[in-house]
Amino acid sequence: MRTEGEIATNTDPTGPWSLVVPLKPLARAKSRLGRAVGGDLRPRLALAFAQDTVAAALSCRAVGDVVVVTDDPVAGAALTALGARMVPDVPAAGLNAALEHGARAVRARHGAAAVAALNADLPALRPEELARVLDFATEFPRAFVCDAQGIGTTFLSAAPGVELRPAFGGASRARHLASGAVEIVLPGLDSVRRDVDTGEDLAAALALGVGRFTAGPAAPLVAAGDR
Repeated sequence: MRTEGEIATNTDPTGPWSLVVPLKPLARAKSRLGRAVGGDLRPRLALAFAQDTVAAALSCRAVGDVVVVTDDPVAGAALTALGARMVPDVPAAGLNAALEHGARAVRARHGAAAVAALNADLPALRPEELARVLDFATEFPRAFVCDAQGIGTTFLSAAPGVELRPAFGGASRARHLASGAVEIVLPGLDSVRRDVDTGEDLAAALALGVGRFTAGPAAPLVAAGDR
């Protein structure tokens, strides 16, 4: 597992990209994961995933700010403490509406900024891998990264002045392709693709090496697996 020191702080957060991270209320987040880890640990892990995702994103040289769309006060406080900006989920109409709302909030403050949606459940996220994705995405109006299963989406970008048009959920890779977004297929993007919905996903993320927030509550799971 990674340690805190393995993610360097971005001391000059003036990158061109603003990221929008959506997060359900913790009481409802990661319901499928609860079957593997239990109901008590599930919300703790959901918050830890988001903390590691946001911490890595804010440490990425290409990122200027991170906006988290959530109505959860506990998550809001924890992620604000890391440097993210909270935006209430005013539409309350699901994931894609939350992402569009977050993108509008970004551009209300920064004008026609380059904006990208990023899943909140990427506990192994590496800032350098995210930087490569963002550098590639600057060449296209819209671009995306599919998940490790090759079915869903973990990242979607929109260049300055271009609408985000998110279509997350289920088989979103096909929908984003059909919408004209360019798929980013660079090698070595495992941490950007590894979202966590199930126990098997969590095991794969732990094998990659998760951040410090996830490492704590996941430690008993690792110990149990080593027996």
